[in-house]
Amino acid sequence: RIREHASPRHMPAAIAAVPDVPRTLSGKVSELAVREVVHRREVRNASALANPEALEAFRQWAAEV
Repeated sequence: RIREHASPRHMPAAIAAVPDVPRTLSGKVSELAVREVVHRREVRNASALANPEALEAFRQWAAEV
């Protein structure tokens, strides 16, 4: 469905289901932390996350790709 309704530029290379997404202490989704993990870089602001354990699913995914 994404391919039908989005331009090729916006089509993701991979789609993965994860049990949770990391959120800041104020409840915002932390996309930067996910990006760092996917690119196998250190997450500098992990102490600002309410649920840093959510990054583990992204680490496992990045290791498999």
